[in-house]
Amino acid sequence: MRVLVTGGAGFIGSNLVRHFKKNDPHGEVLVLDNLSTGRLDNLDGLDVDFTEGSILDFDLLKSLARGTDSIVHLAALGSVPRSIAAPRPTHETNITGTLNVLEAAREVGVDHVVVASSSSVYGSNLALPKSEFDWTRPMSPYATSKLATESYAIAYNFSFGLKTLAFRFFNVYGPGQLADHVYAAVIPKFIDATLKGTGLTVHGDGLQSRDFTYVRTVCSALFDAVARKVNSLDPVNLAFGTNTTLLDLISQIEVASGKKATVGHVGERAGDVRASQSDGVRLKELFPSVLPTPLATGLEETVAWFNNKSRP
Repeated sequence: MRVLVTGGAGFIGSNLVRHFKKNDPHGEVLVLDNLSTGRLDNLDGLDVDFTEGSILDFDLLKSLARGTDSIVHLAALGSVPRSIAAPRPTHETNITGTLNVLEAAREVGVDHVVVASSSSVYGSNLALPKSEFDWTRPMSPYATSKLATESYAIAYNFSFGLKTLAFRFFNVYGPGQLADHVYAAVIPKFIDATLKGTGLTVHGDGLQSRDFTYVRTVCSALFDAVARKVNSLDPVNLAFGTNTTLLDLISQIEVASGKKATVGHVGERAGDVRASQSDGVRLKELFPSVLPTPLATGLEETVAWFNNKSRP
């Protein structure tokens, strides 16, 4: 296989590239990343064709896409709070960037594109667990941009016959996810604070819940999607129906790390979803061989990665 991965130097992207090279060692992986959040050292030791650049550079996208079997589009400007602080960059990167990826694929003849959406598209819909056929109501510019991402992909399937698959990611975590920036995800932030013995901050009462999904599981689904060129006229939740509150997450991090966390509570954040959980039905139908990783196992491996990273 010859695959282009946008955002391939980021957390999920670099894990995916490593997964591709492990499972298809003779395949060719091209990576496009502007290194705004990704890091080149995430690709150390991997035989990949890396290009530093932006998905907003349409000519560059076309030149890289030409001759590939599939594109996995992971490049995005993440974080709900960042999108609220500055909506326009989120719009330009996530919506215009996605349109560029799809247009590049169409113009140069790539017939399969996988895009990353988000569980945040459900927004104010309180139903649990959530099916892909439930209504969506985004609560932030980021969530809106992800709804546009998946909508564009599906529209290109209908309009142009381009095989597309829109995965809704649910709180992906695992090794390689850093905690050293203001918009870091909750699991690396909590693990980092627990290991260092500094206070960790919970927004609200801590009873908000998430369907945490281990990055290795996500990579398995993405690889299978590309290998079989899976396409769908509906988005697919990439999660397995777990429901973990932040307080329970902290308890499990304490077990995995062997350390006691110091917890402080502050006010709720604008745009945050109260609860998120997939029913997992469509994923199991389309990807029966992809099995979930228990949260305890994933946290143990993630804590081990943090401990190894901190050693000189």
